[in-house]
Amino acid sequence: MPLKNKKPIIGIPVNHTPATENMSALFTTAEKYARVSMEISDTSPILIPAFGKETDFETILNTIDGLLLTGGRANIEPHHYGGPEFPTDEIIDPKRDATVLPLIRGCIEKEIPVFGICRGIQEINVAMGGSLHYRVHQLPGKNDHRMRRDTEIQAERFALRHEIALTAGGYLHKLLGKKTTMVNSLHAQSIDQIATGFSLEALSPDGVIEAINLPAAKRFTVGVQWHAEWRAEEHSLASKLFAAFGAAAHDHAQTYR
Repeated sequence: MPLKNKKPIIGIPVNHTPATENMSALFTTAEKYARVSMEISDTSPILIPAFGKETDFETILNTIDGLLLTGGRANIEPHHYGGPEFPTDEIIDPKRDATVLPLIRGCIEKEIPVFGICRGIQEINVAMGGSLHYRVHQLPGKNDHRMRRDTEIQAERFALRHEIALTAGGYLHKLLGKKTTMVNSLHAQSIDQIATGFSLEALSPDGVIEAINLPAAKRFTVGVQWHAEWRAEEHSLASKLFAAFGAAAHDHAQTYR
């Protein structure tokens, strides 16, 4: 029998750090993603270990009611989207790549809500056939969107830095009821070509893609380039996005659980 008052389960894939001579392999992610999914989305989060091809994808997809994709230091390896090779010192996380990209495709196929944040928007785009720019600040006319290096204070690094323009009549515009909002900025890569079927939802003043949406999806499938999880309760668009993601997860749970 289904449990009464059972909350939707949100899967949060983690980062993988390989073992060294002095340390075991680690699975990690920031607490704030799980916390905001509980407090605003009204869901129950679980962490998905990055086992790559060893992952039991079918069981996970038959368990979760939503997929929340987090930021992370490592970048998606370029062979997943036909990009130029990384420098040899680039931080990568092949276990996360091999775990998350199939999960995204599986969620979209099974109409499970997906919310991608920072690296997460890039994962959605790559999983569905889009491509990325390696270093935004090296492109003509683009600003430096990377994390501030002049401070170690988290609140200053995650402070609002620039405005974004929401696509008129788009999902985010309708959700917020305004054409612009301020966001933080802590990324080096960004979307180049948007995956087929996805719509452009927001742009920075220098033309960087800040949000995408899959209009044809039955349930919430959105990616944002800024860190929407940071103090989401204080940011009108972020809180509305997490609420909408939660509503979609509740709908999925009621339909399939």
